[in-house]
Amino acid sequence: MSNALAGVAIPALGWSWDDLLFLLLAATVLGAALTVVLGRDIIRSGLAMIVSFAGLAGVYVLLGAPLVAAAQVLVYIGAISILVLFAIMLTQTKVGPTRLVFHHQAWAAAVAAVVLAVILIGVVASTAWPNAVSQPLHTATDALARLLFSDYVLPLEVVSVLLLAAVVGGVFLAKRDEPQGEGR
Repeated sequence: MSNALAGVAIPALGWSWDDLLFLLLAATVLGAALTVVLGRDIIRSGLAMIVSFAGLAGVYVLLGAPLVAAAQVLVYIGAISILVLFAIMLTQTKVGPTRLVFHHQAWAAAVAAVVLAVILIGVVASTAWPNAVSQPLHTATDALARLLFSDYVLPLEVVSVLLLAAVVGGVFLAKRDEPQGEGR
């Protein structure tokens, strides 16, 4: 958000543009996340996951962390989400059971969700939140890049090898031959 619009209030609402953008991005993230969890079509759930990750990247930009937002777009949208979608598309069979096993566990998931919501509400309500920061925080991107590619180069390479192994494994599972039946 540009500094010129940071302090300007929206005339009809009396809110700042930052607050309105945050509410829109938060609603997008929550709506897409609910679509991921509640959706019946796994491909559409994967696409909703990408929308949720994009909204989260927008929140990072509003928080003044453009490097984290760029990493969110590159890693989660550009790599993880696309890998998940490819794995789903390559391994999904057209025939399957009409009722899945996890549909019978919905009551347990609802109880766990309510318990987690109560805990989160209690923690948020009992926390003494600091006052709002007037200026966004700025990250020294060059220092972070030097640290990432000098001190943490081994974990970075390990993650890249793991992602490569996941891609190769997904392709291997998708390309294996179907067993031939005895009657063929």
